[in-house]
Amino acid sequence: MNNTPSFPRTFMFIFAFALINACTPMKDTKSINEPIAAKKPHRLEKHGDVRIDPYYWMNQREDPDVIAYLNEENTYRETIMAGTEDLQQSLFDEMVGRIKKDDSSVPYKLEGYYYYTRFSGESEYPIYCRKKGSLEAEEEIMLDVNELAKGFAYYQVGGLSVSPNNKMIAFGVDTQSRRIYTIHFKNLETGEVLEETIPGTTGGGTWAADNQTLFYTFKNETTLRSERIKKHKLGSNADQDVEVFFEEDETYDTYVYKSKSKKFIIIGSSSTLSDEYQYVATDNPDGNFQIFQPRERGLEHSISHYEDHWYIRTNKDGAENFKLMKCPEGATLKENWEDLIAHREDVYLETIEIFKDYLVVDERSNGLTQLRIMPWDGSDEHYLDFGEETYTAYIGSNPDFDSETLRYGYSSLTTPNSVIDYDLKERTKDIKKEQEIVGGYDKTLYESKRLWATAEDGKKVAISLVYKKGIELNGTNPTLLYAYGSYGATIDPYFSSARLSLLERGFVYAIAHIRGGQYLGRQWYEDGKYLKKKNTFTDYIACSDYLIQEKYTSPNHLFAMGGSAGGLLMGAVVNLKPENFRGVVAAVPFVDVVTTMLDEDIPLTTGEYDEWGNPNDPVYYEYMKSYSPYDNVKERAYPAMLVTTGLHDSQVQYWEPAKWVAKLRDMRTNKDQPLLMYCNMDTGHGGASGRFEAYKETAMEYAFLLDLAGITQ
Repeated sequence: MNNTPSFPRTFMFIFAFALINACTPMKDTKSINEPIAAKKPHRLEKHGDVRIDPYYWMNQREDPDVIAYLNEENTYRETIMAGTEDLQQSLFDEMVGRIKKDDSSVPYKLEGYYYYTRFSGESEYPIYCRKKGSLEAEEEIMLDVNELAKGFAYYQVGGLSVSPNNKMIAFGVDTQSRRIYTIHFKNLETGEVLEETIPGTTGGGTWAADNQTLFYTFKNETTLRSERIKKHKLGSNADQDVEVFFEEDETYDTYVYKSKSKKFIIIGSSSTLSDEYQYVATDNPDGNFQIFQPRERGLEHSISHYEDHWYIRTNKDGAENFKLMKCPEGATLKENWEDLIAHREDVYLETIEIFKDYLVVDERSNGLTQLRIMPWDGSDEHYLDFGEETYTAYIGSNPDFDSETLRYGYSSLTTPNSVIDYDLKERTKDIKKEQEIVGGYDKTLYESKRLWATAEDGKKVAISLVYKKGIELNGTNPTLLYAYGSYGATIDPYFSSARLSLLERGFVYAIAHIRGGQYLGRQWYEDGKYLKKKNTFTDYIACSDYLIQEKYTSPNHLFAMGGSAGGLLMGAVVNLKPENFRGVVAAVPFVDVVTTMLDEDIPLTTGEYDEWGNPNDPVYYEYMKSYSPYDNVKERAYPAMLVTTGLHDSQVQYWEPAKWVAKLRDMRTNKDQPLLMYCNMDTGHGGASGRFEAYKETAMEYAFLLDLAGITQ
């Protein structure tokens, strides 16, 4: 259910070509028979409350009737949108055309090698490379995913990990889009991919200092919960792997990683409200792990190691926005923790990066990220200046303790993604790379700003928006309002080259920084979960009201978009105030909240009780039921809608959007508006795996919106 959203050729030629080859609009839905799903009433009872679910039968993935229905929906969508196919192709060509075909990441240095990722020509997948000692050295291709992916409809590589002696690489492969990876090994000296594999993992592996032991996380086959840490010895069969740790509490996930100091292998266990860590020396992989601090409900913390101390980001002692503490290496219990950066009511401490001479702190104040540079010697600290009203900044890859250079990333709604090296001593910036927009891009043609809407309870909710300069505030601008609003995930204002296809056609693009995220600190999240979840929905509606009131747009020109938990937002909003929106795109939407959260066999359910509440408690059951989109579909007019899903989705099961669409189709009163569903039969939550292929779905979504806005070219 968690998901966080996913983040560009000569435009003028294609746009001119589109003017000549204008598309016909979507077909009239009244002239085509829409799919009608069979009703098979299924009784669901909890706390004496009875719900009748007529589409419960859709949760059988292998049932031929289910597959037939999904295919029927796909055919219907294709038929209705047939007139937009040329527009979809033009949009796809634009988006892909802006992407630099031969491209590579900025190299970073680790253990004597420079590592980078590059793409070549029309290839869909990355090539992972390194050079020894110098950037002028001969390139060594570690993995060419294009070769590995041949013959697969979906292929995702993740969790690459090179052994300490630089001779072996472990990597995870997912070919079903279920986020279950099989770990493979490749000998980097001989080029041989070993026959030994480890199935059923999260994909990542952590090497011990002996270059023979790999720690990894094993998933539960049914719930997909990351529940076990195992260790594998090279040359052995995975069946013989030793289980190091089993996380018995179903509300926790477990994971394993290595400290930046490379001194410790660390096992973490985390739930929404608490964490626990245990560690062992990397040169003693068969030793016993020691508990850092026993778990306590409500005590959240993360740990970093440097020299002979641990550094702890934590909410200890009521530090809602978190603070930074430290303790000696051998005294890790919380009574030994000492404040290093005190808690502040108006500043949220997000993360830290430790260097030999500097501490870098990633903070958020009034919604904006600030990077704070603090020399260990106590000399003047300072903040980086970003110079824009609304932007995205984040700490990048900094594996070297001894470096005096901080690598960070930066972008805004108008500034392409940049990788910047900042000299911590000289206080100078070196832009190592700015995303190249093929065909040219002039940021001075666009304007971005931050507005503040007033929520139902008087809270101010920020809206970041961008548009092409010269628009008039007359209420006729097509506007797309995006939001997420769950899990504390903050959607910062980032650059998107694909989005230019909307902006060039007159769209305003806006992001609503609603409660449920942490844009305005931890309390902003706390006020958008549990029994306060409805704030997320009413905040979004307040933002839509504000854009209408200020004449950026109007109900006939306003469009909504959200995915996963943001799809829940879409479902709730169209039940609460459908008249505000001309059309909605709901991607992989979590819309059957009550039924899903009552089913402990569905992936992710138990681990999310602390986000949504546990419906086995009647208080949470009733509250969930009061906003669950599927349970609150009414006989009323709904906006035009495009709903997307994937048959193999591990986060939000395909049947949630399928059932929702079927119920909407049955109950809505305005049958003349398009209600479409696209089910990708090959993928899951994240969509297609290739770098170009994913834009086909984006082009389809944009074509849907543009057509509704009366823009057919």
